[in-house]
Amino acid sequence: MPAFAASAPGKIILFGEHAVVYSRPAIAVPVNMVRARAAVMANPAGPPGQVQIRADDIGLDSPLDALPYDHPLALAVHLVAEQIHVERLPALRLQITSTIPIASGLGSGAAVTTAIARALSAFLGHPLTDEQVSAIAYRVDQEYHGQPSGIDNTTIAYAQPIFFIRGQPFERLCVGQPFSIIIGNTGIASPTSAAVGDVRKAWLANPDRLEPIFDEIGSIARQARKFIEDGLPERLGPLMNHNQALLQDLDVSSPELDRLIAAARSAGAAGAKLCGGGRGGNMIALVTPETAQPVADALRQAGAVNTITTTIEKT
Repeated sequence: MPAFAASAPGKIILFGEHAVVYSRPAIAVPVNMVRARAAVMANPAGPPGQVQIRADDIGLDSPLDALPYDHPLALAVHLVAEQIHVERLPALRLQITSTIPIASGLGSGAAVTTAIARALSAFLGHPLTDEQVSAIAYRVDQEYHGQPSGIDNTTIAYAQPIFFIRGQPFERLCVGQPFSIIIGNTGIASPTSAAVGDVRKAWLANPDRLEPIFDEIGSIARQARKFIEDGLPERLGPLMNHNQALLQDLDVSSPELDRLIAAARSAGAAGAKLCGGGRGGNMIALVTPETAQPVADALRQAGAVNTITTTIEKT
C-alpha cells in the first residue's frame, strides 16, 4: 500500500477575533508560507490495528492506543475512522511535522488535524471532502478551545480567504487587489482557549460593556470586506488600528504585542494589530513593497523572534 501525504496552511484573522465567538463577522485568510504536514504509510511488520504516531515537534512517538482518546492527534485519527466507518485500522505509521508556531494565533491545531484527516482518509481509500475535514478539525478544536468560532477550521480546510459569521454558511472573500501582510511573532505561547475564556467571563460579568465593543469590531470587519473586494487594500490600515484599540479594551493585548505593533507603525506600516487570541502569539502589519523590509527589520529589533511576509492574492 503506497504512502499518502497531505499538508494544510496556517491562517491569520485579519479582522474580528473574539467578537466572532459572539456571532459578529470576521475575515480570515490562509497563510501558505507555514504549513502542517502528515504522512501515512503502511507498517507490514505491525499487527492489525497498531497505529504509531510520531510528531517530533512535540516530542511524541507513541502507539495510538497508549494515548488518551481525546488527545488531539489521537482524536483526529479516531474521528477519521468513525467518519469513513472503519472499525479496525490497518497497521500504519503516522508522521506529523509543522512549521506553524504552536499557540500563536496561526491555527496550528486545525492545520495539523486537517493534514491528518486528508492523508489518513486518502490512505484508507476514502478521501474526505473539505466539509468533512472542516467538521473533524472543528470537533478537535472544540476539545481544546472550549467554544471555538469555527473560523480556524473553515479557513484552513477550504484554504481560501473567507468572510465568516458563526452559525452561518461561510462566504468566500473576493480579493480585488493583492496586498501584503507581515506577521511578527512575540515568541510567547498563548493558548486561544485561555484568552477566549477570560473574555467570556468579562462578558458574563458585564455584557452591557462588551456588547458594543463586539458590535464595533463586527462593523470594522464589514467595512474591511468592502475595501478588500473593491480593490482598496490601502484603506485597511486605519481599520486595523481601530480594531487593535478595541482588542485592547477587551484586555487581550500584551506589552510585547503592543511594542511590536508600535514598532511596525513607526516603520511605515499602514496599520497593525494583534492576530488571534492575543496575550502573546502574533501580530500583523499591513505593508507595501516599499515598507515591507523596514517594517520587518523594525519588528525584529523590537523583539520579534521571527517574521513572515504573506501576500493575499487577487481572486
